[in-house]
Amino acid sequence: MSMNTAELDRLTQRWERFRTGRDNSLAVQHGWLTLTSLQWLPQVPSPLLGVPGLWSYSGTTASLTASADDHLTLAKSGEPVVGTITVELVDEQSVMWVAAGTVVVELGMRANRYMIRTRDSQAPLMQNFTGVPVFDYNHDFVLSGNFERYAQPRGETIKTANPQVPGQAVLVGDVCFELGGSRYSLAAEEGDLGSLLVNFHDASNNVSTAPWRRVELTKPRPDGTVVVDFNRAINYPSAFSDFGTCPSPSAGNTLPVAIEAGERNPRK
Repeated sequence: MSMNTAELDRLTQRWERFRTGRDNSLAVQHGWLTLTSLQWLPQVPSPLLGVPGLWSYSGTTASLTASADDHLTLAKSGEPVVGTITVELVDEQSVMWVAAGTVVVELGMRANRYMIRTRDSQAPLMQNFTGVPVFDYNHDFVLSGNFERYAQPRGETIKTANPQVPGQAVLVGDVCFELGGSRYSLAAEEGDLGSLLVNFHDASNNVSTAPWRRVELTKPRPDGTVVVDFNRAINYPSAFSDFGTCPSPSAGNTLPVAIEAGERNPRK
């Protein structure tokens, strides 16, 4: 076995471990594969589809009124919900609030409006999940790049997967790389421990891949160099269901070439 083949085998095996971890992280009870609805809370206490009780909000407070016959419990403690309970959240915050049978109700605030999302551990998507469809590992999509940090982070208003929810990205610099003889750059946000998060469109979107994807890059080296590995491009929850409010790429983060690496469109 040549050194090149041995190195390729090592990288492929490392990617396969990444894929196993990714699939395991999705296949969890009441995770992203269990979303079954998204509904906005009304101002007047009212029933909502698929969940018992009367739901509403007033100002910054969300309220739920339930009786013993509704068989609702607090998601964390299992304590029965009888009477009226309230929660106050800030924008972009969520909490797993109450449960009914196999369903947990997530309360969240998006665009300064209260919503609930139901998460059913028996949802068909969850029950039938055997792993995210992916392209085979392709080392041609492992690229050497350079990170050019902005003098100051730059805020940008973006769209999300839900047209009623605007988003905000805080961009910290550009990741520049060469692919197929052409030079490209993508704006990045900062992740945990100095990693870089890049949301991007490419020519494969809505054909073999989801409308957009994300790739996380490790922290740039002191000289600014960074590895751009599109084999690690992953889908947002909105690629799996219609109930995500996931951030779309910033303006300009569109590649005119097809990046057929990483995760495929799970709905195709």
